[in-house]
Amino acid sequence: MQKKIVVTGGSGRFGLVLKKIKTKHKMFFPNKSELNILNYKNITNYIKKNKPNIIIHLAGLSRPMKIHDEKIAKSIDLNIIGTSNITKACAEKNIKLIYFSTNYVYPGKKGNYNEGDGLLPTNNYAWSKLGGEAAVHLYKNSLILRVCMTEKPFVHKAAFVNVKNNFIFQEDVADILMKLLDKKGVINIGGKAQYVYDFAKKHNKKIKKIYKKKNSDMGVPFDSSMNILKLKKILNTKA
Repeated sequence: MQKKIVVTGGSGRFGLVLKKIKTKHKMFFPNKSELNILNYKNITNYIKKNKPNIIIHLAGLSRPMKIHDEKIAKSIDLNIIGTSNITKACAEKNIKLIYFSTNYVYPGKKGNYNEGDGLLPTNNYAWSKLGGEAAVHLYKNSLILRVCMTEKPFVHKAAFVNVKNNFIFQEDVADILMKLLDKKGVINIGGKAQYVYDFAKKHNKKIKKIYKKKNSDMGVPFDSSMNILKLKKILNTKA
């Protein structure tokens, strides 16, 4: 059945990828003036006018990572308060909410984290996303996606040889997302758990190696890799 889907943050990196996918659903990509996540009245008016079945919440503050240290108020406003506003508006009209979080909410030490493992962010960006998760968890008609994705082609000139995650390209995440619209709860989304350099090397033979020092303050955990067995079962793919 065709659904009306509103995407917040549609002009962002992943939002632009979503705009290109082919789907039977009717997608809306409002700009900031049309849908201001910091203005609750604006949100409810937009919902009343467009009557969506689903809201995919992408809007927020992400990179560069250090901005969450330098502009704490902005990080709180966009990633915590903005997400809370969207959640309240969805709850008011029983609209399905899909929230994009990050693998960085996990402690980032042992890797292979599943959806039920304890959470302990290692940087302010992840704390702000976890703050958003806290609001979304209160609303049961919701889906939290803890995602580890990157642009295609790989945008960096160097990659960590001792940092492990589940990088997957945004285009692949977009395809997966369309298969999860009716799911609820929490789902990890990513690719094979591997060192960032190994992932990048497959797509850029000229990629340079860099090392993360144990006590460096780069905000990137050593091993935030996720267990994606739950996702594989849903998609009916090999574990």
